[in-house]
Amino acid sequence: MNTAGKRQSADGKVKDAERARDELRDALRSAGVKLPSLGLDIASCAGSAPLALIDLGRCNVETARALAVAVRSDQDAPR
Repeated sequence: MNTAGKRQSADGKVKDAERARDELRDALRSAGVKLPSLGLDIASCAGSAPLALIDLGRCNVETARALAVAVRSDQDAPR
């Protein structure tokens, strides 16, 4: 793969990670949870073969508990 192809592939990974971050943010918001530092891990997005990781960031105790409730309630939902 040439340099332009690698760059396009890397850009695709970053765009996919941005979409996943936005989906997670929207799902958390609908569950009443806001992670104030939710974003992309910039270092993981660098280079020709980025991992494009999503950084959940830091939150206060209240937000951590709200997130735990949201996860538990999803586990209790019928499938």
